[in-house]
Amino acid sequence: MKATRKIFCMTPLCALLAAGSAHATNGMLMEGYGPISTGMGGASQAIDHGNAGMAQNPATLGMLADGTARLDVAFGILGPDVKSSMTGMPTAKSGGTSYLMPAFGYTRRNGALTYGIGMFAQGGMGTEYDATSFLAAGSGSPVRSELGVGNVIFPLAYQVNSNLTVGGTLKFMWSSLDLLMAASPAQLGSMVTGGAGALGGAIAGGALNTANWARINFSDENDFTGAAKSTGFGAALGATYKVNKDVTMGASYQFKSALDDMKTARSAASMTANPGGAPTATFTDNGQITVIDFQMPSVFAMGASWQAGPALLLAADVKYIGWADSMKSFKMRYDSSGMGGSVDFSMPQNWKDQTVLNLGMAWKANDALTLRAGLNLADNPIPDTYVNPLFPATVKNHVTLGLGYKVSAAGDFNMSVTMAPKVTVTSGAGVEISHAQTNWQFMYSHRF
Repeated sequence: MKATRKIFCMTPLCALLAAGSAHATNGMLMEGYGPISTGMGGASQAIDHGNAGMAQNPATLGMLADGTARLDVAFGILGPDVKSSMTGMPTAKSGGTSYLMPAFGYTRRNGALTYGIGMFAQGGMGTEYDATSFLAAGSGSPVRSELGVGNVIFPLAYQVNSNLTVGGTLKFMWSSLDLLMAASPAQLGSMVTGGAGALGGAIAGGALNTANWARINFSDENDFTGAAKSTGFGAALGATYKVNKDVTMGASYQFKSALDDMKTARSAASMTANPGGAPTATFTDNGQITVIDFQMPSVFAMGASWQAGPALLLAADVKYIGWADSMKSFKMRYDSSGMGGSVDFSMPQNWKDQTVLNLGMAWKANDALTLRAGLNLADNPIPDTYVNPLFPATVKNHVTLGLGYKVSAAGDFNMSVTMAPKVTVTSGAGVEISHAQTNWQFMYSHRF
């Protein structure tokens, strides 16, 4: 299955070819960036966690020693476990169980100024169910979703004085989506909000009322991209303030993204159905899908760290994620290149804003070894009524562990594991969906 082998490519070469992605954790956002932060529950606002700081609070990059540079090469393995069931139907298990995710960052500090470049996955979600599952609605083909959002980040941090550092980032962003969705004509009809031309008139006139199933399909079958694509921009601001030699405070604001509408090629999408109950599709049309105004949310975060002793660092953050503004509905338009005309679809989402509490600690066992642990505590932003088995971004809490090991005077190795216990919800359509995760991150850092 494509989802089990897909590499969410964020290395410099692949960034020219691919859209990076991640599986849902805090909604569609990562629970943390880099193994230092994730090992400490995702805390990031007031600690030095390397170049991953550019993806959270860019002011933390100013903690790099003057006259030095840092290169981070990271690799993540995200392991979701998603199952869907319905009364009288065999349980359907998602085949999207292993997502690979490289990342890269480089920064240099000269005097008060720190600058660099990095590439990170920002977020995403997706599942894959086989052709025999009840979610295929008898269509005989698999159903799948795979949404990814990645970015190239250009950070700047400036040390205003011995206590205050400010920072900002400009992001070049991209998103991509594959969707293979099956539904009953009634379900598909409930998503239709308008239409035009021959196709719109046919759908409005009930042309598919006798069908057993209908499908919307767009997928490029490429391990690195989705069939619908877009690019755009994002930005963030941040600051850190050293209260005293042991206590640091930090805060950041990630602006809502400014992505263009995602679009497939002109005839890369299709609508199919089996009017009259035929065993195979007797209605087929090719066209273009446009995903309208899909955006990543704003995020406000603030936190503090405390060097409680020579060997013990404690950190805590609170994040407020503005899902209500960016995930009110999922809108698509299908433009037929066969019979002509178009159909507008809308899937209500009505996500709630999400509050996330990040708690972490790091204990320096000796000069080489550091051990980390943390909690990432959050609510589920998706109302049960609107949750969809193709987009179950429902996990809540995470328990995290990590370690760092100094392999040389210039090199460090860090890793983390994040475990999200199973969350079970029942959708408005009566589908019970369970979702758990075990995620790994690995990173090598070199200073020079």
